[in-house]
Amino acid sequence: MSFRRIHLRKLLVAFGSPEAKQVSMLRSDIRSEIAKENGQSNGGGDFHVPFWSDAKSYVLNGTDLASRTETRVASNKQRKRLYPSLHDGFMDWWNNKKRFNNEEIVPYPTEIKARFTVDGLDATVKVENFLGLSVGGDEKRLIYPYFAEKPTLSEQNARLGLWLISKAFPKHQIDDFRILDVLRGKSYSPKDCKWKGNEEATFGLLYGRLLSRWDELRAEY
Repeated sequence: MSFRRIHLRKLLVAFGSPEAKQVSMLRSDIRSEIAKENGQSNGGGDFHVPFWSDAKSYVLNGTDLASRTETRVASNKQRKRLYPSLHDGFMDWWNNKKRFNNEEIVPYPTEIKARFTVDGLDATVKVENFLGLSVGGDEKRLIYPYFAEKPTLSEQNARLGLWLISKAFPKHQIDDFRILDVLRGKSYSPKDCKWKGNEEATFGLLYGRLLSRWDELRAEY
């Protein structure tokens, strides 16, 4: 997927990575784009999406997440190391959420998605695949997943992600949204991240630098 048409979680990984990792991500993206231009397949889908589908099914339908995780690993040995850790991180978050919340938490089925065009960059950020919850009957929680092993999702990048989400879904209350660092079992709310007022400028600066570097590297191929 081109960095100009990118999922928010992948962009947040790039924001938090050291320069060498950023360059590696950009080069991989360029090679994928060249292969696509030449009519070649760029491989399978997102490594983490099957796990998130199972996690949502656990919450929404009572699916046995441990069993589903074992089945996913059996079908693809590349998942052997991270999928059990994703399971453990998600369950830690879910069990703690229910333990420390005195209000009833029930599924809130939702299929919201958005494509947000970033001003001045000719670039679009995709935001989709939320887990929806209803808390106490009158509050919504819309959980957006962050899967990366490295880097850990920082408070700054969680804040930038929540800012982007607030712009992508203007009809929703920003307080409804959370970003969940699945492996660490840690969620971020707008109150956790303490808005600073420079989110738009910072997001545009970081994304713009990545796109400029992409263009520089593309010229080498």
